[in-house]
Amino acid sequence: MAALLQFPPRMLRPDTFALTALLALLTALGPVAVDMYLPSFPDIGRLLGASPATVQLTLSLYLVSYAIGQVIYGPLSDRYGRIPVLRAALIVYCAASAACALAPDIELLLTARVVQALGSSGAIVLARAIVRDLYSGARAGRELSLMGAIMALAPVGAPMIGGALQSAFGWRSHFVLQIAFGLIAVFFVWRKLPETLRERTPGPFSPRAILGGYAEIMRNRAVLAYVGMLALSFAGVFAWISGSSFVLQDLYGLSALQFGLAFAASSAGYLVGTALAARFVTRVGLDRTIGIGALALALGGAGGIAAIPLGGPSAIPLVAAMALYAAGMGLVQPQTIAGAMMPFPQRAGTASSLVGVSQMVCAALSGIIVGQLLGASAWPVAVPLAITGGLTLALWTLTRGVRAREGGRH
Repeated sequence: MAALLQFPPRMLRPDTFALTALLALLTALGPVAVDMYLPSFPDIGRLLGASPATVQLTLSLYLVSYAIGQVIYGPLSDRYGRIPVLRAALIVYCAASAACALAPDIELLLTARVVQALGSSGAIVLARAIVRDLYSGARAGRELSLMGAIMALAPVGAPMIGGALQSAFGWRSHFVLQIAFGLIAVFFVWRKLPETLRERTPGPFSPRAILGGYAEIMRNRAVLAYVGMLALSFAGVFAWISGSSFVLQDLYGLSALQFGLAFAASSAGYLVGTALAARFVTRVGLDRTIGIGALALALGGAGGIAAIPLGGPSAIPLVAAMALYAAGMGLVQPQTIAGAMMPFPQRAGTASSLVGVSQMVCAALSGIIVGQLLGASAWPVAVPLAITGGLTLALWTLTRGVRAREGGRH
């Protein structure tokens, strides 16, 4: 498919590490904006006079806005091209990151986070759509896995960097660094990233056309199965993201820096999972890779349940269970995204939006629920891991026939 596209000189080309790295950077902007400032939750609440539940809203509202933005970016890029829409999204991201860094109170921080998410949501939707423009099937899964392996450095490194920044400079420094990442992405997108959309969606850009595109995709039951597995598994990840700061620091007594190290250790599982998927998916196929990952999700969730009564005062068993769950996520996520976009190459942007919206809505609901239940135990973090891991494995098992029949149908 990539061979059908003509790329200008000095532009990045398919099947090169440079293109994969740039797409990974675009995909990582959203996770960095989530993971980096987690060690500062207690400090933000103290300095801005906000309760833990209100500080939690800077995360949950971010994800709601992240989902809303994705509704529009995919269809918009199918109609007008990937690059113009991506440039606009990155400008919004950089401006909103600056507003976050300068916010004098929690209300303005919440508002700036909503706008920041509107920018970063466009980056991830368009990065995935570009992958579908260039690749298909297991090859698309491999590219998404490679991007995921590079992107995994964000949740592994961001909390450690965030903990160090919090200790040295305070919570505002996180957003200054996010501005720098955004400006780097702006430079390379403007100078090096070619347009990959071969044929624009005809007709006017209207709410009716957007809904029609989504309806066409959602009539495919295989797509719904892939989206369901992705959304369920990510809801478990976000239960950990939203609750781990309070659980590990307030209940297990970790410092901000220790929390960053523990969070990075759990996130390293995702790096392992994506690296394994990139190596083996073209040999074993999308479906079997997803199945192995779903099993790891279920085992990791069960381990989280066991870690609380059996682990005593140490956080290590709970972190280890989350690392196994994250490894399963690294196997499941890239392949389910590739499977969901595979039947609709002409609407890759819209399919990417559907994937992202479903994922973020479930994550936001998970974060809100966990935020309200946090208290004197770690159960509000561990129970969602067990539920979502088990349901993902069950959905993979029950929909194998549907995915085999309709997964490649267009």
